[in-house]
Amino acid sequence: MKRKGFTLVELLVLIATIVLLVGVFILVLTKLRQRAFRMTCQTNLSRIGKASLMYSSDWDDPLPRAGGESSTWRPKINNWQAGRWDAFGINKTDGSGGHASISSSFYLLVKYTEIWPKQFVCPGDSGTKEFKPTEYGVRDKDLIDLWDFGPEPSKHCSYSYHMPYGPYALTVASSHPGMAIAADRNPWIDTPTVKAKDFSLFKWNGNTQQQKAGNAVTHKGEGQNVLFIDSHVAFEKRPFCGVNDDNIYTYWDGEDIQRGAVPVLGSQPTDRLDSLLVHDPPAADKE
Repeated sequence: MKRKGFTLVELLVLIATIVLLVGVFILVLTKLRQRAFRMTCQTNLSRIGKASLMYSSDWDDPLPRAGGESSTWRPKINNWQAGRWDAFGINKTDGSGGHASISSSFYLLVKYTEIWPKQFVCPGDSGTKEFKPTEYGVRDKDLIDLWDFGPEPSKHCSYSYHMPYGPYALTVASSHPGMAIAADRNPWIDTPTVKAKDFSLFKWNGNTQQQKAGNAVTHKGEGQNVLFIDSHVAFEKRPFCGVNDDNIYTYWDGEDIQRGAVPVLGSQPTDRLDSLLVHDPPAADKE
């Protein structure tokens, strides 16, 4: 008997089926990978939350706030290897002045609690990796001797933090339990590899895509992991998840609290219930 081979149509159907199966496999694998990233990120924020409570207990209530009593926010500190006064540019006579970064406030947890730099890196945050002092030529100092995640801190810290510099810094005792402490990076501020989103595309009361436009970029725009002051972590599918549906990535400008206004250097929460989670813009790394 003669052996019958594939016809052209059968061959094309077979190829199409294989391509379809490979596509489905890649899609499933990608979703599983993103889910794993999300879980690692949740674990990181949970540990940051526990470390923050430990810090607050040791320092009589305040959450981590680098610099001096009157220091202001700047994307980069003076010298991450110097002593405290010089690191933040604090006046040595009366302790006034100076400036500090968001990452340097996070770094206080590395200095004073049981947490490591790798806990500040979300695997879904492109361009970010664990801080290792030796990679910057530092071999004579330990992590506890430093004041920030190196000369390029934005590349070693994946998370945003409630603005600690100003009149409404959070404390455990006096803050609403629904206040957000930290979350994935703010979508309206550049990251080491991604430009800030277009705020005009975000409509809190629009369709699904318009609402998702306000989400962090870390988890493919599906939502953000958020750490609340009562230490629980939740994956929130929309950014307006603070007290009274406050948008955690914007400050309230008196209009829609679910939308708010894009933060810039110097922005402050409007009141004690206004969440404002920001990270340091990466441009300062090049200065």
